[in-house]
Amino acid sequence: MMRRDIGMSPLRPAANLTGALVHRLAEEIRSGRLAPGARLPTEQDLMREAGVSRTVVREAVAALRAEGLVFTRQGVGAFVNERPGEGIFRLTPSEAEGLQQVIQVLELRLALEVEAAGLAAERRSEAALALISEAEATFDAAVSAGGDAAEADFALHRAIFLATGNPHFLRFLEVLGRHAIPRRALGLVERSEAERRQYLAQVRAEHRLVAEAIAAGDPAAARAAMRQHLEAARERYRRLAAQAGG
Repeated sequence: MMRRDIGMSPLRPAANLTGALVHRLAEEIRSGRLAPGARLPTEQDLMREAGVSRTVVREAVAALRAEGLVFTRQGVGAFVNERPGEGIFRLTPSEAEGLQQVIQVLELRLALEVEAAGLAAERRSEAALALISEAEATFDAAVSAGGDAAEADFALHRAIFLATGNPHFLRFLEVLGRHAIPRRALGLVERSEAERRQYLAQVRAEHRLVAEAIAAGDPAAARAAMRQHLEAARERYRRLAAQAGG
Protein backbone atom coordinates (compact mmCIF):
# COMPACT_ATOMS: atom_id res chain seq x y z
CA MET A 1 0.00 0.00 0.00
CA MET A 2 1.36 3.44 -0.89
CA ARG A 3 2.31 5.70 1.97
CA ARG A 4 -0.22 8.50 2.41
CA ASP A 5 0.88 11.90 3.70
CA ILE A 6 -1.65 14.53 4.67
CA GLY A 7 0.65 17.53 4.46
CA MET A 8 1.15 17.76 8.20
CA SER A 9 3.93 20.02 9.45
CA PRO A 10 5.77 19.06 12.65
CA LEU A 11 3.99 20.06 15.83
CA ARG A 12 5.68 22.75 17.86
CA PRO A 13 6.66 21.85 21.43
CA ALA A 14 3.57 22.09 23.62
CA ALA A 15 2.37 21.05 27.05
CA ASN A 16 -0.01 18.59 25.42
CA LEU A 17 1.27 17.18 22.15
CA THR A 18 -1.44 14.54 22.22
CA GLY A 19 -4.16 17.17 22.37
CA ALA A 20 -2.55 19.12 19.54
CA LEU A 21 -2.38 16.03 17.34
CA VAL A 22 -5.98 15.08 18.15
CA HIS A 23 -7.12 18.59 17.23
CA ARG A 24 -5.22 18.53 13.93
CA LEU A 25 -6.47 15.10 12.86
CA ALA A 26 -10.02 15.93 13.95
CA GLU A 27 -9.91 19.03 11.74
CA GLU A 28 -8.77 16.88 8.80
CA ILE A 29 -11.75 14.59 9.39
CA ARG A 30 -14.38 17.25 10.00
CA SER A 31 -13.26 19.28 6.99
CA GLY A 32 -13.59 16.24 4.74
CA ARG A 33 -9.91 16.19 3.80
CA LEU A 34 -9.91 12.76 5.42
CA ALA A 35 -13.16 11.34 4.05
CA PRO A 36 -15.37 8.69 5.66
CA GLY A 37 -13.75 5.32 5.18
CA ALA A 38 -10.31 6.81 4.55
CA ARG A 39 -7.38 5.26 6.33
CA LEU A 40 -5.34 7.45 8.65
CA PRO A 41 -1.60 7.64 7.99
CA THR A 42 0.36 4.88 9.68
CA GLU A 43 1.95 5.34 13.09
CA GLN A 44 5.35 5.78 11.46
CA ASP A 45 4.03 8.38 9.03
CA LEU A 46 2.31 10.37 11.78
CA MET A 47 5.42 10.21 13.95
CA ARG A 48 7.50 11.49 11.05
CA GLU A 49 5.09 14.19 9.86
CA ALA A 50 4.11 15.54 13.27
CA GLY A 51 7.51 14.98 14.89
CA VAL A 52 6.05 13.16 17.90
CA SER A 53 6.59 9.84 19.68
CA ARG A 54 4.72 6.59 19.14
CA THR A 55 3.04 7.06 22.54
CA VAL A 56 1.61 10.43 21.46
CA VAL A 57 0.30 8.93 18.21
CA ARG A 58 -1.35 6.00 19.98
CA GLU A 59 -2.96 8.24 22.59
CA ALA A 60 -4.25 10.54 19.86
CA VAL A 61 -5.80 7.65 17.90
CA ALA A 62 -7.38 6.31 21.11
CA ALA A 63 -8.88 9.74 21.77
CA LEU A 64 -10.22 9.99 18.22
CA ARG A 65 -11.75 6.53 18.59
CA ALA A 66 -13.38 7.55 21.87
CA GLU A 67 -14.85 10.61 20.16
CA GLY A 68 -16.35 8.36 17.48
CA LEU A 69 -14.25 9.90 14.71
CA VAL A 70 -12.30 6.77 13.81
CA PHE A 71 -12.40 3.02 14.23
CA THR A 72 -9.49 0.60 14.19
CA ARG A 73 -8.88 -2.75 12.58
CA GLN A 74 -6.39 -4.98 14.33
CA GLY A 75 -3.18 -5.17 12.34
CA VAL A 76 -4.53 -2.91 9.59
CA GLY A 77 -4.85 0.62 10.97
CA ALA A 78 -7.32 3.37 11.84
CA PHE A 79 -10.11 4.51 9.52
CA VAL A 80 -12.50 7.47 9.52
CA ASN A 81 -16.00 6.51 10.63
CA GLU A 82 -18.83 6.75 8.14
CA ARG A 83 -20.69 8.91 10.67
CA PRO A 84 -17.89 10.60 12.62
CA GLY A 85 -18.42 12.24 15.96
CA GLU A 86 -20.83 9.86 17.68
CA GLY A 87 -18.65 9.20 20.75
CA ILE A 88 -20.57 9.06 24.03
CA PHE A 89 -18.02 10.98 26.07
CA ARG A 90 -15.26 13.42 25.30
CA LEU A 91 -12.55 15.03 27.41
CA THR A 92 -11.03 17.97 25.58
CA PRO A 93 -7.46 19.10 26.29
CA SER A 94 -8.63 22.35 27.91
CA GLU A 95 -10.72 20.33 30.39
CA ALA A 96 -7.70 18.33 31.52
CA GLU A 97 -5.05 21.02 31.93
CA GLY A 98 -4.13 22.61 35.22
CA LEU A 99 -4.30 21.48 38.83
CA GLN A 100 -8.00 22.15 39.36
CA GLN A 101 -8.90 20.16 36.27
CA VAL A 102 -6.64 17.29 37.38
CA ILE A 103 -8.51 17.21 40.69
CA GLN A 104 -11.82 17.07 38.83
CA VAL A 105 -10.56 14.17 36.70
CA LEU A 106 -9.48 12.34 39.86
CA GLU A 107 -12.99 12.80 41.27
CA LEU A 108 -14.39 11.32 38.07
CA ARG A 109 -11.97 8.40 38.32
CA LEU A 110 -13.00 7.79 41.93
CA ALA A 111 -16.59 7.32 40.80
CA LEU A 112 -15.61 4.57 38.36
CA GLU A 113 -12.31 3.02 39.38
CA VAL A 114 -13.40 2.08 42.89
CA GLU A 115 -16.15 -0.06 41.40
CA ALA A 116 -13.82 -1.31 38.67
CA ALA A 117 -11.42 -2.63 41.32
CA GLY A 118 -14.28 -4.46 43.01
CA LEU A 119 -15.44 -6.02 39.77
CA ALA A 120 -11.87 -6.99 38.91
CA ALA A 121 -11.63 -8.84 42.23
CA GLU A 122 -14.86 -10.68 41.47
CA ARG A 123 -14.04 -11.57 37.86
CA ARG A 124 -10.26 -11.74 37.63
CA SER A 125 -8.70 -14.46 35.54
CA GLU A 126 -5.18 -15.86 35.58
CA ALA A 127 -4.41 -13.88 32.44
CA ALA A 128 -5.72 -10.67 34.02
CA LEU A 129 -3.69 -11.23 37.19
CA ALA A 130 -0.59 -11.84 35.07
CA LEU A 131 -1.07 -8.48 33.32
CA ILE A 132 -1.46 -6.72 36.66
CA SER A 133 1.72 -8.37 38.00
CA GLU A 134 3.59 -7.48 34.81
CA ALA A 135 2.54 -3.83 35.13
CA GLU A 136 3.69 -3.78 38.76
CA ALA A 137 7.09 -5.20 37.79
CA THR A 138 7.42 -2.63 34.99
CA PHE A 139 6.55 0.13 37.45
CA ASP A 140 9.29 -1.04 39.84
CA ALA A 141 11.83 -1.22 37.02
CA ALA A 142 10.97 2.29 35.82
CA VAL A 143 11.36 3.72 39.32
CA SER A 144 14.69 1.93 39.78
CA ALA A 145 15.87 3.39 36.47
CA GLY A 146 15.08 6.91 37.71
CA GLY A 147 11.92 7.48 35.67
CA ASP A 148 8.52 8.74 36.76
CA ALA A 149 6.91 5.37 35.89
CA ALA A 150 3.87 7.15 34.45
CA GLU A 151 3.50 4.75 31.52
CA ALA A 152 3.67 1.72 33.84
CA ASP A 153 1.20 3.41 36.19
CA PHE A 154 -1.24 3.80 33.31
CA ALA A 155 -0.64 0.18 32.26
CA LEU A 156 -1.54 -1.05 35.74
CA HIS A 157 -4.84 0.81 35.81
CA ARG A 158 -5.53 -0.45 32.30
CA ALA A 159 -4.88 -4.04 33.43
CA ILE A 160 -7.32 -3.59 36.30
CA PHE A 161 -9.97 -2.27 33.92
CA LEU A 162 -9.36 -5.24 31.64
CA ALA A 163 -9.86 -7.57 34.60
CA THR A 164 -13.44 -6.32 34.99
CA GLY A 165 -14.39 -8.04 31.74
CA ASN A 166 -16.41 -4.92 30.85
CA PRO A 167 -15.00 -3.18 27.73
CA HIS A 168 -16.69 0.12 28.58
CA PHE A 169 -14.41 0.62 31.58
CA LEU A 170 -11.42 0.32 29.28
CA ARG A 171 -12.99 2.70 26.79
CA PHE A 172 -13.36 5.29 29.56
CA LEU A 173 -9.67 4.99 30.39
CA GLU A 174 -8.75 5.42 26.73
CA VAL A 175 -10.77 8.63 26.63
CA LEU A 176 -8.78 9.99 29.56
CA GLY A 177 -5.51 8.85 27.99
CA ARG A 178 -2.54 10.75 29.40
CA HIS A 179 -4.83 12.71 31.74
CA ALA A 180 -5.48 9.56 33.80
CA ILE A 181 -2.00 9.96 35.32
CA PRO A 182 -1.73 13.52 36.68
CA ARG A 183 2.06 13.72 36.80
CA ARG A 184 2.17 12.77 33.12
CA ALA A 185 -0.51 15.32 32.18
CA LEU A 186 1.13 18.15 34.10
CA GLY A 187 4.78 17.20 33.66
CA LEU A 188 5.39 17.77 37.37
CA VAL A 189 8.87 17.13 38.73
CA GLU A 190 9.57 16.61 42.43
CA ARG A 191 11.95 19.04 44.10
CA SER A 192 14.54 16.36 44.90
CA GLU A 193 15.46 12.78 44.09
CA ALA A 194 14.57 11.79 47.65
CA GLU A 195 11.12 13.35 47.31
CA ARG A 196 10.57 11.60 43.98
CA ARG A 197 11.48 8.22 45.40
CA GLN A 198 9.36 8.75 48.49
CA TYR A 199 6.32 9.67 46.42
CA LEU A 200 6.72 6.75 44.00
CA ALA A 201 7.28 4.35 46.91
CA GLN A 202 3.94 5.49 48.31
CA VAL A 203 2.25 4.96 44.94
CA ARG A 204 3.81 1.51 44.68
CA ALA A 205 2.54 0.54 48.15
CA GLU A 206 -0.96 1.71 47.23
CA HIS A 207 -0.83 -0.24 43.98
CA ARG A 208 0.30 -3.32 45.88
CA LEU A 209 -2.72 -3.18 48.20
CA VAL A 210 -5.09 -2.94 45.23
CA ALA A 211 -3.37 -5.79 43.36
CA GLU A 212 -3.28 -8.05 46.42
CA ALA A 213 -6.98 -7.53 47.10
CA ILE A 214 -7.85 -8.30 43.48
CA ALA A 215 -5.67 -11.42 43.51
CA ALA A 216 -7.33 -12.54 46.75
CA GLY A 217 -10.78 -12.14 45.21
CA ASP A 218 -11.81 -9.63 47.90
CA PRO A 219 -14.03 -6.97 46.26
CA ALA A 220 -14.53 -4.91 49.43
CA ALA A 221 -10.79 -4.71 50.08
CA ALA A 222 -10.11 -3.91 46.43
CA ARG A 223 -12.61 -1.05 46.46
CA ALA A 224 -11.19 0.30 49.72
CA ALA A 225 -7.60 0.11 48.44
CA MET A 226 -8.45 1.86 45.17
CA ARG A 227 -10.36 4.57 47.02
CA GLN A 228 -7.38 5.12 49.32
CA HIS A 229 -5.03 5.33 46.32
CA LEU A 230 -7.10 7.86 44.37
CA GLU A 231 -8.02 9.95 47.40
CA ALA A 232 -4.32 10.20 48.30
CA ALA A 233 -3.63 11.50 44.78
CA ARG A 234 -6.50 13.96 45.01
CA GLU A 235 -5.22 15.31 48.33
CA ARG A 236 -1.72 15.70 46.90
CA TYR A 237 -2.97 17.84 44.03
CA ARG A 238 -5.26 19.80 46.33
CA ARG A 239 -2.19 20.72 48.39
CA LEU A 240 -0.28 21.70 45.25
CA ALA A 241 -3.22 23.82 44.08
CA ALA A 242 -3.38 25.55 47.47
CA GLN A 243 0.35 26.26 47.36
CA ALA A 244 0.08 27.63 43.83
CA GLY A 245 -2.79 29.88 44.84
CA GLY A 246 -1.18 31.04 48.01
